[in-house]
Amino acid sequence: MNKSMPVLSVLALVFMAAAAGWLNHSGRHQTLSPPGVKTHALGSSIRLEADLPEHVLDYTSKALDPEDIVLATLPADTSFGFRRYVAPDKFTLDLRVVLMGRDRTSLHKPQICLSGQGWRIDDSASEETGVRVQRPHSYDLPIVKLIANSTATIDGQDHAVSGVYVYWYVAHDGLSASATGLQRMWWMATRLLRTGVLERWAYVSCFASCAPGYESATYNRIKEFIADAVPQFQLYPSPETSTTTAAR
Repeated sequence: MNKSMPVLSVLALVFMAAAAGWLNHSGRHQTLSPPGVKTHALGSSIRLEADLPEHVLDYTSKALDPEDIVLATLPADTSFGFRRYVAPDKFTLDLRVVLMGRDRTSLHKPQICLSGQGWRIDDSASEETGVRVQRPHSYDLPIVKLIANSTATIDGQDHAVSGVYVYWYVAHDGLSASATGLQRMWWMATRLLRTGVLERWAYVSCFASCAPGYESATYNRIKEFIADAVPQFQLYPSPETSTTTAAR
């Protein structure tokens, strides 16, 4: 065994203990930044609700409540927004917002949730990319696109189904979209260390299922939807924000 390994292990333990102590201290003294999405208060609840648009393009929509397991699993100060949109041709997609509070564990990798729901992610067809948004000015919204596969039981028979899942993160002063999430966590940690301000990130996702072979067409419709919906509920970038800083 390398003789330096015990020393490195001890140093790692010391570093983790120091980091835990610092995070515990900062958690009691931090200031929470405003969110990067529109919200309204829910009476006396510590939760907010994200104001997702009722009308996007020619879609109709209805507001839905987050699932009970989501409410039971995530921290009590996590806020939500959830609407289901249906186009005239019955194409359906879900738009969701999960907004963290003071507890950073509100946000997690969507790949874990998709896999837990029985979806198999096709890594070869998934990528970090962007969607062109024209308002309040022209910029590329960074996103992660996931293509997944599963089966659905219809009339007692199993049928193959595909899913297109698009997500990104937005704060009051930045956008982030990386499959690892390291970029966002680095920004959050450095901002907290420098200023004592905890950035209140929102995790935004859009999902639609389709028949196998229609993933590209479905993704194109999701992009059109996002381009029209995002300026209606997302506060960053603002009209005063330069396009060169839209993703920091």
